[in-house]
Amino acid sequence: MHFSDNNSYQLADATQHQLYFATHFCSQPGIINLAALDCRLTLRNYIYGMNQCIGQIALVVRDYDEAIKFYTEKLNFTLFEDTVLSETKRWVVVGPKGENGCRLLLAKAANEEQMNRVGNQTGGRVFLFLYTDDFSRDYQNLLDKEITIVRTPSVESYGTVAVFSDLYGNLWDLIGRSNT
Repeated sequence: MHFSDNNSYQLADATQHQLYFATHFCSQPGIINLAALDCRLTLRNYIYGMNQCIGQIALVVRDYDEAIKFYTEKLNFTLFEDTVLSETKRWVVVGPKGENGCRLLLAKAANEEQMNRVGNQTGGRVFLFLYTDDFSRDYQNLLDKEITIVRTPSVESYGTVAVFSDLYGNLWDLIGRSNT
């Protein structure tokens, strides 16, 4: 297996499994576009064994559309899917731009017990951790979009961190990792 300059893997001396993978996940024979793969299936995992990751976390919301608007317009997330499942249920997936990491499944509260959890799924603790390659840019975005800052930036051993809340009050860490 060889790396090419365009962020793809070039298969050389492929085994039967590699060829199966290549024929099912390649845009061109022998080339695998890494951008098309997510954390659940990579060439390395396919060839060498299963690795696990959390692909989505359900976030209970009051209303699909207001949650979509907040995450896509305020946090600049991507709307990956919005599929109607019934008159009252949709499959809505959003996530940060960039890496194919964990995404949020926006799940509309369906009863009073679930509605009571909106905005407080972790009993007041930080719930989600948003890592960034540019802390200053993304912190300024939070300020510009008038997102509630719960704790201003501080420098910790692992990087710079600030705490903010989403539209329902769930607490998030914005983290810019340290270079050391």
